[in-house]
Amino acid sequence: MGRVEVDGVVTVYEVTGEGPPVVLLHGFPDSGRLWRGQVPALADAGFQVIVPDLRGYGRSGKPAAVEAYSLLLIGADVTAVLADLGHKRAHVIGHDWGAALAWALASFAPDKVDHMAALSVGHPASFWRSPRQREKSWYMLLFQFPGIAERWLTEDNWANFRDWTGHPDTDGVIADLVADGSLTPGLNWYRANVPPETWVAPPLVLPPVQAPVMGVWSTGDMALTETQMTESARQVAGPWRYERLEGAGHWMQLEEPDQVNRLLLDFLPR
Repeated sequence: MGRVEVDGVVTVYEVTGEGPPVVLLHGFPDSGRLWRGQVPALADAGFQVIVPDLRGYGRSGKPAAVEAYSLLLIGADVTAVLADLGHKRAHVIGHDWGAALAWALASFAPDKVDHMAALSVGHPASFWRSPRQREKSWYMLLFQFPGIAERWLTEDNWANFRDWTGHPDTDGVIADLVADGSLTPGLNWYRANVPPETWVAPPLVLPPVQAPVMGVWSTGDMALTETQMTESARQVAGPWRYERLEGAGHWMQLEEPDQVNRLLLDFLPR
């Protein structure tokens, strides 16, 4: 287990295996434990697998200020982890908010990203293009209200959380959120990065992604449209690959780990 500190915020990370570095970035409401089905496969294939608990989750720091959860600040945490291990660049794989973070890193720190895989969440510039995606993202507005969002998710033994997410490891995730005090910090990612004014702002203009990118979307995703992923090709200057998983829900790496592992191992150079 490693620890690195940036501006007083500690990021804790695990390292497994030896070889070219691969960083796995989780999203809401998970911690690095999300990737337990991928770590052995990647390590056995000859990669050094780096799995942080991102800011606000698990054993890592949980600053109180909403603005502390800006993707640019969290990106600095990830690059600090790489520097702590002596790596100038790595393959980056992200899911949910971790995918948004991967897009940000590939755009603003292209020298740090070798190959990139985005699971579920497409490029930020393509996210709001579809009216259907805006409809599916209703919960992001709810999450803007401190206290109200927390109560909605947790009342009646987390009934709304269970019904809305359909997370395949609901009890385990809830136990971690309670034990680690991660619910409000996790919601602060939404408050810091998608406040209401961003819904009506002009589309983001980010530097084109130069790295080879694979986008993976699953047909059973309750929160994300296929379009927001396929339209991401417009934001990629390097090679683009799209994969569609039939039947899997939002947490594809838990529901179809073998398929996800096969895609990742086929995509990442060894």
